Amino acid sequence: MTVSFGLNFSAGVFFAPVAEDYGVGAGTLAVAAALSTAVTGAAQPLVGVLLDRNGAKRVIVAALLLLSASYLALGAARGAGQFVAAYVVLGGLGFAGSSSLAVSTLIARAEGDRAAPALARAAIGINLGQLVVPWAAAGLFGPLGTRGTYVAIGAAGLAATAVLAATVPTDRQVAAVPGASGPSGASKASGVSLAAGGAGPGLPKRQSLRGRGRILAAFGLHAATLYAMVLLLPKHAVELGWSAAAGGSLVAVAAAAAAVSSAVSARLVGRTAPERLLPVMHVLRATSLVLAAAAPDAWLLVVAAVLFGAASFTVIPLTMAIVTRGLDPARLGRTLAPAWIVHQGSAGLGLALAAAGHAATGGYRAYFAAGVGLSLLAAVLTSTTESATRTAARTTASTAPLASTASIS
Repeated sequence: MTVSFGLNFSAGVFFAPVAEDYGVGAGTLAVAAALSTAVTGAAQPLVGVLLDRNGAKRVIVAALLLLSASYLALGAARGAGQFVAAYVVLGGLGFAGSSSLAVSTLIARAEGDRAAPALARAAIGINLGQLVVPWAAAGLFGPLGTRGTYVAIGAAGLAATAVLAATVPTDRQVAAVPGASGPSGASKASGVSLAAGGAGPGLPKRQSLRGRGRILAAFGLHAATLYAMVLLLPKHAVELGWSAAAGGSLVAVAAAAAAVSSAVSARLVGRTAPERLLPVMHVLRATSLVLAAAAPDAWLLVVAAVLFGAASFTVIPLTMAIVTRGLDPARLGRTLAPAWIVHQGSAGLGLALAAAGHAATGGYRAYFAAGVGLSLLAAVLTSTTESATRTAARTTASTAPLASTASIS
């Protein structure tokens, strides 16, 4: 997660020097970023199939190679066309295969219904990536220049990928025993390796997310404000009087708070069900958005960044722990792909609405205020989800031999 999200979130650090050194306009960079996000979202179904056929480790390693190679290609790019192609195709596909869907699948297969603490610990990698890689890139611009920095970070990504390829274990706990379930409702597993891909005989090619509609709706509401807050809070601070550098520091503040929160939640979920923690996180997110919308000056945004970072990134592993409960490990990739399509689509819609609101009102207060309502609705949805998701998990496990559709209701 550190390598994947670090490389992905570093892209924005390069925009200003790229516009100057490559002659690529700000509009072209914005289009490239939008297209890369679209490619990442559109690729989720394919990534899900590859995860089930080839195993999460192979997909993650291959995707990190693509993502690292995108930096090397960007360092050698000549002209806007080559730059956009490398950013959109290599970067978009690389992030699609190495981010949350793949990592959630890898951990859920290994941990089963006890995946929540491991998912929370993995989320710390997102925050480390946000802290370390962008800062390293900014520090390298002076001695190496823009192209040299691209190459250096790409090479570091390749080295880190080589280490991961040698140390990350192959997916295990895959082939479910049809019709058998443990006390928690999860299907038992035989420990068969996914190195050759595939699943045990008699398993359905698809399984359903039926019964998880409320938790997935809350996941979409979370995404609608997640990217908008992270990307737009610095600009909001600048509009309230801070410098661009000071506004950008809010992202680091949120990342540090998120790292601490992820570490704490990794311990809490060992004693407390994720369903009980999620509503609390959404209420905290609503509080941070109230502060962002009402802040008379930028200093109050520091508190907003702390609360938002601490609550927002923890929502992802907690949600995945609930959604994956009771699902057949061999089919997790294809089953979880729709959840991430919802997440990416909601994030894109949220950014578009925030931009439209800014064009209409000259600021982001209106969207942050609307985000309060979205977060409170998510809190309501998750507060009523515990019994429904546990019932859905038992139903999924007990009907493993039966084919079903990948519907969300």
